[in-house]
Amino acid sequence: MPEQEDLFRTAACSLPRLAVSSLSGGGGKTLLSLGLAGALTERGLEVVPFKKGPDYIDAAWLAAAAGRPSSNLDPFFLSSGRLRSLFVLQASRTASPAALAEGRCLALVEGNRGLYDGMDLEGSCSTAALARDLDAPVLLSLNATKMTRTAAALIQGVMGFEKGLRFAGVVLNQVGRSRHGSYLRACIERYTDMPVLGELPRLAENPLPERQMGIASLLGDRLSETCESALAILKAHVRENVDVDRIVEASRTAGRLEHVAPFWDGVPAAPADPPVIAVVRDASLWFYYRENFEALERAGAKLAFVSLLDGKPWDFDGIDAVYLGGGFPEDYLDALSSSPRLKDLASEARRGLPIYAECGGFMILARTIAKEGRSYPMAGLLPVDIDVFPKPRGLGYVEAVVARENPYHPLGLRLRGHEFHYSTARDAGLEPALVLEKGTGMGQGRDGLALGSVWGSYTHVFAPAVPTWAGRFVDAAKDWKGRRRA
Repeated sequence: MPEQEDLFRTAACSLPRLAVSSLSGGGGKTLLSLGLAGALTERGLEVVPFKKGPDYIDAAWLAAAAGRPSSNLDPFFLSSGRLRSLFVLQASRTASPAALAEGRCLALVEGNRGLYDGMDLEGSCSTAALARDLDAPVLLSLNATKMTRTAAALIQGVMGFEKGLRFAGVVLNQVGRSRHGSYLRACIERYTDMPVLGELPRLAENPLPERQMGIASLLGDRLSETCESALAILKAHVRENVDVDRIVEASRTAGRLEHVAPFWDGVPAAPADPPVIAVVRDASLWFYYRENFEALERAGAKLAFVSLLDGKPWDFDGIDAVYLGGGFPEDYLDALSSSPRLKDLASEARRGLPIYAECGGFMILARTIAKEGRSYPMAGLLPVDIDVFPKPRGLGYVEAVVARENPYHPLGLRLRGHEFHYSTARDAGLEPALVLEKGTGMGQGRDGLALGSVWGSYTHVFAPAVPTWAGRFVDAAKDWKGRRRA
């Protein structure tokens, strides 16, 4: 109902909101954001979580802490106006109508890296820039380890570095004994105008499980006992040591967002017999943007979710394309290498089934994945062999030009994406799908392969930033559906 959607969007334009940031990566903003989301939810507020940047893992933790889906806001992919439109769209859909109408919700945007860290000397695409775009007060998380009066100097510098930012206050973390906290507070209150909204004592250990291994248990709306325990610890930590009431008050000082255009253009396609795109979503592959799913659906696809790990057969008579996102397949190599679905997938692809694979999905389409001296056979659809390493081999944004004809991206298209992988791909120097102007990919300025109806690359795309992707993917599925039925 368009009228009702407009009402929700109007309410979301005035949604109370905060941007949580710090002076650097590892400054405590994730622990503060997760604990605050839990403490606010405990008080009866609906928390609408957002993560700045292309981060699937922190976004999943935020969703678990808030009990609601999280979205990513990334200035590298979207203009200021489009970011505001996406914020309003997802806020209006994530919060319940009653909470929006009654003012019982709050948007929590977790930043990344340091507050002013961006893509260049001007700080473009920084958390500060995003906070200004959203007119969101900044809640600063400051690691106060072995620090007293210098904390005031740092805060004073942060407050005066750029114009146009409003600060909700600062929460001090890694605080020692109560005397340390009291002295820190006195210094900050004497030398700055920054409200001190909490002092978080040191925790004996980080309660979050190791990220690469632990977060997969958040899938399927199920929390492992370890994850539930971690979130409960952080919620109690914030509840007992942070002035949550004052933080809520600060969030309500956010200004109304004016002149916010609808995020999506046009009317969604509604075919009578939509093509079905099977999305592989399980513990090995779960890095997906909700906006990518929506873009595919708006282009006329029906999505069906399948697994490579659960042993269930796929009904390929009812599948018109397959989408394999990112994840950590290297943690499930025994199960994946023995999965009958890989052989089925390879067989159907050789008949012409469209397959689009990103990062972890790309690895699964390779001939083999080697880890710790052992090689595991994969689908064998792309003539590459993957080597897994203990540390990331590609991390960050990608700028690329499409260099090979394929069903999904026009030849010559300049696109932006991102990558996050602990592996490299060995190939025979084949023509790459993408020529990189920024990023690592497969190395030597190359990424991905496009062979027939199959695309695989380390590069992830964010559909709203690559507007041709969804329509072309759905067209490929329609074409295969028609040929399969002929």
